[in-house]
Amino acid sequence: MIINKMLVDTQSFIWFVENNPRLPLTIKVLMEQSDKLTLSIASLWEITIKVSLGKLAMSSDIATTIDKAIANGFEILPIERNHLITLSTLDYIHRDPFDRLIISQAIAENVPVISCDSTFQQYPVNTIWQ
Repeated sequence: MIINKMLVDTQSFIWFVENNPRLPLTIKVLMEQSDKLTLSIASLWEITIKVSLGKLAMSSDIATTIDKAIANGFEILPIERNHLITLSTLDYIHRDPFDRLIISQAIAENVPVISCDSTFQQYPVNTIWQ
């Protein structure tokens, strides 16, 4: 499967950088072979918040996690005007604000999302999970 650009959701990114076996091998290989992985700045924001609240344990601090993302070829996607406009039009199906922003970014950028979250599929976004 050749996909030019993919947006990786927060959970998939965490499993990837933490080498968690819950990330399917097919997805891990797809991510390793991709030359255009994108990570929303919202994912890094979410990780930072959850670690500081004690709701998420990571093997490294946020600075190192960002360095790992960059070292693994992730492009960090900022939150832009068109992402917020798209977000304002989304049906309120998904309750997580970070995931809603990632969904809106995927729609606005017209890119698929690597995510195991089945709620993503209720939006007009191509979800990759095998």
